[in-house]
Amino acid sequence: MSNSPAELVARSNRLGADPRNTNFAGGNTSAKGTDVDPVTGKDVELLWVKGSGGDLGTLTEAGLAVLRLDRVRALVDVYPGVEREDEMVAAFDYCLHGRGGAAPSIDTAMHGLVDAAHVDHLHPDAGIAFATAADGPARTAECFGDRVRWVPWRRPGFQLGLDIAEIRRAHPEAIGVILGGHGITAWGETSAECEAHALEIIETADRFIRAHGRPEPFGPVLPGYEPLPPAERRERAAQLAPVLRGLASTDRPQVGHFTDSDEVLDFVSRREHPRLAALGTSCPDHFLRTKVAPMVLDLPPTAPLADTVARLRELHAAYRKDYAGYYHRHADADSPAMRGADPAVVLVPGVGMFTFGATKQTARVAGEFYVNAINVMRGAEALSSYAPIDESEKFRIEYWALEEAKLARLPKPKPLAARIALVTGAGSGIGRAIAHRLAAEGACVVVADRDTAAADRVATELGGPDVAVAVTADVTDPAAVGGMVRAAALAFGGVDLVVNNAGLSVSKPLLETTEADWDLQHDVMSKGSFLVAQHGARLMIEQGMGGDIVYIASKNSVFAGPNNVAYSAAKAAQAHQVRLLAAELGEHGIKVNGINPDGVVRGSGIFAGGWGAQRAAVYGVPETELGAYYAQRTLLKREVLPEHVANAVFVLTAGELAHTTGLHIPVDAGVAAAFLR
Repeated sequence: MSNSPAELVARSNRLGADPRNTNFAGGNTSAKGTDVDPVTGKDVELLWVKGSGGDLGTLTEAGLAVLRLDRVRALVDVYPGVEREDEMVAAFDYCLHGRGGAAPSIDTAMHGLVDAAHVDHLHPDAGIAFATAADGPARTAECFGDRVRWVPWRRPGFQLGLDIAEIRRAHPEAIGVILGGHGITAWGETSAECEAHALEIIETADRFIRAHGRPEPFGPVLPGYEPLPPAERRERAAQLAPVLRGLASTDRPQVGHFTDSDEVLDFVSRREHPRLAALGTSCPDHFLRTKVAPMVLDLPPTAPLADTVARLRELHAAYRKDYAGYYHRHADADSPAMRGADPAVVLVPGVGMFTFGATKQTARVAGEFYVNAINVMRGAEALSSYAPIDESEKFRIEYWALEEAKLARLPKPKPLAARIALVTGAGSGIGRAIAHRLAAEGACVVVADRDTAAADRVATELGGPDVAVAVTADVTDPAAVGGMVRAAALAFGGVDLVVNNAGLSVSKPLLETTEADWDLQHDVMSKGSFLVAQHGARLMIEQGMGGDIVYIASKNSVFAGPNNVAYSAAKAAQAHQVRLLAAELGEHGIKVNGINPDGVVRGSGIFAGGWGAQRAAVYGVPETELGAYYAQRTLLKREVLPEHVANAVFVLTAGELAHTTGLHIPVDAGVAAAFLR
């Protein structure tokens, strides 16, 4: 077998690892070679090409589509013309070789028809700067001479592959092309040569812009629009994030991402940023994720918060109206329905950029793509002026039937998709189990715990920053609780689901219980739950998206047991907070419910910290048998585990109990004395 696939994957990974070469999931690479046809036993020419939806930086051989080269090239004879070129994507399926492999992408024709053993199609910022410059053809000739040719804008597809193949045939001295409005394509007879040609185009373009581009292409800094100092900037971002997330979720819930990189802060401080932002992005990979244009705040960062929020609401209403106008200007009877009129990118001068998507990853990637777009605009404006593809062409791609089909193939969202959960005491035991269950059901999770190492460990277990972030917080400290909620806003855009789980216990008779014992337990569970609920509810109200608050109380909130006065009284206070807050927050669409577990021994931080030994002594059993003892006193004779409590949290928050608030669910395997009355 040819070593083409292994070489191709290695080359792709190198190119995809450097953001100067291409963006996440952008571009594609290919190699041609031979393998043995298992039917005939003879060599057959094959095309290996990155499949639809893959990412070069993380590509593996499983992400390659493998096609018979003779059949791909034979499609030229049945090509029905540019008006029906979308039909050719389905024809690629009849060119596949063997079983498995990725689905062929729209760019397969480019790779199969170009007469070169290796082809790279990339979206480098420097290359797209040439591709979107008003005088792109002239600047391309000036920079590259005959070595790189210009291809006028054409939507990705079979005809673009034919166009590039013809340039390759007519200009054998060329190493690649600049694709108007789009990116670059390079080729070579070996994998190393192809990679070298792609990098040569990118580096030559970058050097030319730096050597010949005009300074300050975005214009001078607007007075008053300079970035706020870092601490003030992030404070303002945390205040605005839930408001913006609520606005961006008007059509469907979204997760947020915040970026205050130097590129963003410089762009939104400059005089030309409103004009350039209104022009939108150009590369299809960019605007499919950022929408046709961002929403841009037109106030300085020192404007009063109330004025800023009011103006954002006005701009959002105008954005939705403008987007609907864009849709109706270009839609026809065959166009897919409008997918939503909310912005995916919001630019706030002096503060940064907020981006939104169905998941944290899509929100983050949208931000990365808009930074790419800023770099493109800077380069194009330095060369001449930024001239992206026409609005009508953007619409053709955004509402392309092939794009709609790709969206339809996405898996069904999980029950808690786009929901953001904040779980206190999540570093171990019940809290850790809840965090795991919520993340498994699609939620983004803020893992809050007093133990930094434990919180970090759980956040890593859940999958890292696109799924979970760790926050160190003592729930008895109002400032720490405020910081915890602000961290959730900065990480994911807000909070939808608060789980008051942090707790501890000291088991002592009344006469041995000290004032310090009482205060500690009430500070953590009664006061701590109050503070977390207060801060969480305030943010939820700002979002305007409703929400859930769940208290992990205890059967001890209603069951009177010996030697437990401080703990049980604190749990009873939590249980009544559930009823009080359910009555108060219902008008905001916020449900408040509680869970009353029996003693959860296995995996519990409380029991491991001495509570288990104390309770075992009360009941006269060895500590190692405490779980079994608890189980035998229940009606079901079953031990309660952290996962059982997590199951109850999921049931309360996944949507099936949308009309349930003020409820306490026993998770105690049946303790008759704790039945609710």
